[in-house]
Amino acid sequence: MASRPFLRRASVGVLCAGLFGAVPVGLFGAAPVGASPRVSGPPVVTAQRVMPYLKGFQSIADRNGGNRAHGTPGYRESVTYVRRVLDEAGYRTTLQPFSHDGATGYNVIADWPGGDTRKTVLVGAHLDSVLAGPGINDNGSGSAAVLATAVAVAKAHLPTERHLRFAWWGAEEGGLFGSAHYVNSLSPAERSSVRSYLNFDQAGSRNTTTWLVTHDPAGSEGAQEATKAFEKYFAARSIPTFDIGDTGSDDQSFAAAGIPVAGFTTGISDCIHSACDDIHNVDPAVQTASTNAVLDVTWQLAVTKDRR
Repeated sequence: MASRPFLRRASVGVLCAGLFGAVPVGLFGAAPVGASPRVSGPPVVTAQRVMPYLKGFQSIADRNGGNRAHGTPGYRESVTYVRRVLDEAGYRTTLQPFSHDGATGYNVIADWPGGDTRKTVLVGAHLDSVLAGPGINDNGSGSAAVLATAVAVAKAHLPTERHLRFAWWGAEEGGLFGSAHYVNSLSPAERSSVRSYLNFDQAGSRNTTTWLVTHDPAGSEGAQEATKAFEKYFAARSIPTFDIGDTGSDDQSFAAAGIPVAGFTTGISDCIHSACDDIHNVDPAVQTASTNAVLDVTWQLAVTKDRR
């Protein structure tokens, strides 16, 4: 969770932070030219598909002083790890460097080829932890859910109507610096091309019974579409949701720029910003449920054709 006061703790806990998007990138393994745009629904991700990413982040922290914070070897190795997974899936990634607090930070960006770039769906999460701990729920969990979604899209050679972009933010815990840098780098036309930004933070909190769905209170079309898709997904599975009617944390950078935002969290855990925010602070069942929600809604929004 980025260092920003915002939500009061609900009965199931409250929310967190992190995400972004960036410059388009190429990619190997794209669907052949002329492939049919018809596509079945998204696959189901199992715990065996997503938990190894969290274990990877834990191992990185263990090797690097117990954390993955901005400006540390642990964060740089986290960036390398995410890029390697994406490369193996067929993506070519872009690093967006920026400076904060005397150190270089990085945003990781991966674009799925195809789709209307004037209607981009941006899916992201913050990748950094705090110095006090490894940040496995906050926000290895959101980062892993987005990473598993990107891999599933690549394996399916998903044909899209809207352009699809994935991003992982740096230096968010210190004040949303990575996401702000990305948003500030966009031209007015590029900002208006983002139909919705989906943000995920703390996706695997233990003892979760209700998912907190967030959205832009301004109620833009892109935000409403994404929010309704999340609520419909959870309702179809009898999973309770609570609409907080507010944005989360690093999606604030996007909302402030007039970019529609949506997403969800599973709530602030007792170990937030602490050494105990390790692999044991994540419930595999909650993490898996969250990952499938990210994948399903991302898939839906990417294949939906705009009527105008």
